[in-house]
Amino acid sequence: MASQTEEDLTCPICHDIFKEPVVLSCSHSFCRSCLKNWWGEKKTPECPVCKEMLLIAEPPVSLTLKNLCETFVLERKKKLSTESELLCNLHSEKLKLFCLDHQQPVCLVCRDSKTHADHKFRPIDEAAQDHREELQKSLKPVQEKLKIFKEVKGNFDETAEHIKAQAQHTERKIKEQFKKLHQFLQEEEEARIKALREEEKQKSQMMKEKTDALIREITALLDTIRVTEKEMRAEDVSFLQNYKAAVERVQQRPLKNGPQLVTGALIDVAKHLGNLSYNIWNKMKEKVSYSPVILDPNTAHPDLVLCEDLTSVSCGDRRKLPDNPERFDQHPVVLGSEGFNSGTHSWDIEITNDEYWSIGVVNESVLRKVQIQTGFWEISFCDGKYSASAPPLPEKVLSEKKLQRIRVHLDWNRGRLSFFDLDTNTHIHTFKHTFTEKLFPYIVTKHKLPMKIIPVSVTVEQCTVPISTRSWFGLVSK
Repeated sequence: MASQTEEDLTCPICHDIFKEPVVLSCSHSFCRSCLKNWWGEKKTPECPVCKEMLLIAEPPVSLTLKNLCETFVLERKKKLSTESELLCNLHSEKLKLFCLDHQQPVCLVCRDSKTHADHKFRPIDEAAQDHREELQKSLKPVQEKLKIFKEVKGNFDETAEHIKAQAQHTERKIKEQFKKLHQFLQEEEEARIKALREEEKQKSQMMKEKTDALIREITALLDTIRVTEKEMRAEDVSFLQNYKAAVERVQQRPLKNGPQLVTGALIDVAKHLGNLSYNIWNKMKEKVSYSPVILDPNTAHPDLVLCEDLTSVSCGDRRKLPDNPERFDQHPVVLGSEGFNSGTHSWDIEITNDEYWSIGVVNESVLRKVQIQTGFWEISFCDGKYSASAPPLPEKVLSEKKLQRIRVHLDWNRGRLSFFDLDTNTHIHTFKHTFTEKLFPYIVTKHKLPMKIIPVSVTVEQCTVPISTRSWFGLVSK
């Protein structure tokens, strides 16, 4: 199709592009209408070009030539339309210049017109190049923004996947915890029912033995009554002869009261049902523990690994985690899940590494994606020495004594944060500051050995008063 010229597709009669072309036996082609008109005037069916006489009155349409002509017409229309767009609307001249004042392409006639008097012009190619460069500069921030958006979308996708993984993991751990509780309750139920059955068996056996003994007594009494009544029905002489023996027989049966139920013969229902749920819960405390601080995995640096119950942390291989706003990027930090903005709070930490660590509290507003400069209060171990830090205050070097279990005590209202050595029950250091925002416990570590929040056990005490019984609950460190 590309090799066909306009001359090849032109009818020799009308000198225009073929319309419904027909091909003759001599291989010449014409428009169907043009050929009919020609033959109508000449009165003979001959070829208008070579004059060859034709025997076919209705020559066939050439579909190939028809398709070529239609395609050629469409391309020519498209070309004419494009060329007309590149011509000046006013003068139908080619647009060769660019008016810098009006910021539009113009022709040479426009340049000399009053409309563009005293205007500045540039050749079309130079103006196009300058404007391409300007547009490229304007496009660069958009391209940068697109790059950032794609990165954010990637983080969103990772976050969505992490949410699914978190939900699945959390659901599995919840089921495991409840399975343990269900197992404890099932075992406790079985043990208590077993105790009830044992008591039932013992007391039923006691009642059976007493009933059997009573039946024997009843049988003996019935025999005595039957024999005595029979002798009483005998003749007088016979009766009197056996009277003494009958009296002795009757007197052998004591007339005192029969056997009685002993105290405690019934099932001790109160023992089995009284405060049942409370007693089970009291026993359950041996199976559970309470941690005053739960670590928040969503704040943990990617190098940190938390244990399953979120009470200890160690340093491990870097994990691929979502870059969420809560997470620390520059420091190996993890925060407690709950912050404090009033009251007093204590938690104990067990330290097993002697390389680098720090513990304390930090303001909620501290920046988490850069180096932390201020807004925290801590004691730490680094380069073989213990120190207390709370920038911008100067660092204070502490005792060289090895610390393994430390109590952190926060009195938010009084503005005091104290640290104590649990092993020696001695004071380490106290910060005094007027706190103004929520504080979160935190741990920093660079060691594979874990730092652990020491759990506390639940104790239950009862105090009975004349009017009512009250209970209070306390927490005691293990």
